[in-house]
Amino acid sequence: MGNGKLFRISGPVVTAKGTSARMYDVVRVGRESLMGEVIQISDDQTTIQVYEDTSGLKPGETVETTGLPLSVELGPGLLNSVYDGIQRPLPVLRQEKGDFIARGITAPGLDRKKKWDFKPSLKKGDEVKPGTIIGSLRELNTEHRLIVPGNIKPGKISEIKEGSFTVEEAVCRLDNGAEIQLMHKWPVRKPRPCSRKLLPNIPLITGQRIFDALFPLAKGGVAAIPGPFGSGKTVTQQSLAKWADADIIVYIGCGERGNEMTEVLDEFPKLIDPRTEKPLMNRMVLIANTSNMPVAAREASIYTGITIAEYYRDMGYSVALMADSTSRWAEAMREISSRLQEMPGEEGYPSYLSTRLAEFYERAGRVVALSEREGSISVIGAVSPPGGDFSEPVTQNTLRVVKAFWALDAKLAQRRHFPAINWLTSYSLYIEGLEGWFSEKVAPDWRASISSVMRILQEEDRLMEIVQLIGSDALPERERITLRIARMLREFLLQQNAFHPVDTYSPPKKTYMMIKTMLRFAELAYAGLDEGKRAEKILNIKAKDRIGQVKFEKDYETFLKGIEKEIEREFREL
Repeated sequence: MGNGKLFRISGPVVTAKGTSARMYDVVRVGRESLMGEVIQISDDQTTIQVYEDTSGLKPGETVETTGLPLSVELGPGLLNSVYDGIQRPLPVLRQEKGDFIARGITAPGLDRKKKWDFKPSLKKGDEVKPGTIIGSLRELNTEHRLIVPGNIKPGKISEIKEGSFTVEEAVCRLDNGAEIQLMHKWPVRKPRPCSRKLLPNIPLITGQRIFDALFPLAKGGVAAIPGPFGSGKTVTQQSLAKWADADIIVYIGCGERGNEMTEVLDEFPKLIDPRTEKPLMNRMVLIANTSNMPVAAREASIYTGITIAEYYRDMGYSVALMADSTSRWAEAMREISSRLQEMPGEEGYPSYLSTRLAEFYERAGRVVALSEREGSISVIGAVSPPGGDFSEPVTQNTLRVVKAFWALDAKLAQRRHFPAINWLTSYSLYIEGLEGWFSEKVAPDWRASISSVMRILQEEDRLMEIVQLIGSDALPERERITLRIARMLREFLLQQNAFHPVDTYSPPKKTYMMIKTMLRFAELAYAGLDEGKRAEKILNIKAKDRIGQVKFEKDYETFLKGIEKEIEREFREL
């Protein structure tokens, strides 16, 4: 490979002359062999974004090309790992070099010494092609299925071994001379192929009532969760990671403050997986690229995370990817774009911001993989708009791509209403596609019940404007009852305690039964008014206030049926 010389240095963006590198090739820059990636080629000049601090570099130093694009190592050992944006294992670097990452140091993404017990599922003479599963091994609590990499041509197995192997040892040989190891590499900017995409008609059950009931997300769907500082993004994402109906969780801390990322790194290893009673980290991959780490690695971290997610999707698993936050990723793109002297778009962001966001979210989806197994990637991207302004470019361009929008509201957080999701500005376009699943698995009138809840909450918003002018006592009796029902829905249904052992997870059936009990009260209350009963007496019915207690009850069915009978008895006695 032809080596070049450094010609110009501008922060993380450097220019070299005389290299033979191609677009997106990884290069080694300077005496310390800093890792970089080619992002622009013009005549004999090559522009490189360096993934490490460039202070101390001088013009004239050597630039060496590797001839390979930025790739991640895929194989056993990814789960329970903490990486930086370019898949350097942070705990390994800490053991070797101490708490501070020195420039130019590197370590392989997967442990080269550890042995894994591999069991083949195919035999000699079987035909294989890219995507075929040839065997499996245990990776913590997960069955890790070994996939034939995409760069191997179809052929017949000439030899396949069972036993303990490191990730670099060949476990299978084909008649065309190809060798298959437990590990392979994949370029992060290239989506992994699949056989076909499926419709998003199965929900990702999160156990959070406001999401599952009002704004559901489909498996393979994409959601944005924008919110200002202190509105509860991190706790909401932790609840989603813990309870979402996904086999594997990939969490990308992209450009977040160091103290927030420390909180995540402290909290997640302590979280217990409710499915297995073992640490949740056993089915998680954490990518930590804080705001004080090099800006170019932050831009790559999103791609590193989604490539790892695609690898587990291809095995036939359901993956949930949390990106916190895509705003910091966009800021990294803006900084690199300005150093390239590109024409800026809105608010200084590059003109290709919307394209990059769309390309990232398009890698989500429920698919039939090349292995003919069904897998999915659901992406939940946090957005941090400056000052909570949802009209800024990153939020607006994200809104064009995602179909579920969960808007966090600082005012709700100040009123201690958690999760602080604003039910008037949030929406989900998956409701129609998921209606069949909820009708079949939960209740035939699920959609009608949800529509009634939204109608009451919207009516409350309209009435509150009048209340602020003239007070609630001046309202007609019917409207006063509507306000009370809306308050019950807000406090009993939409508020949820992420730290209570029972209320932290609410199955869809429990959510539905809570809604039906409150709607039954509404039905009896309006009927009582029509019969001439006074609103004060209807609002004094005691049983309705006990509906909120069901949040903390394990045997919710018996409890709610008892409350419904009490409500009906009290109405008869009016």
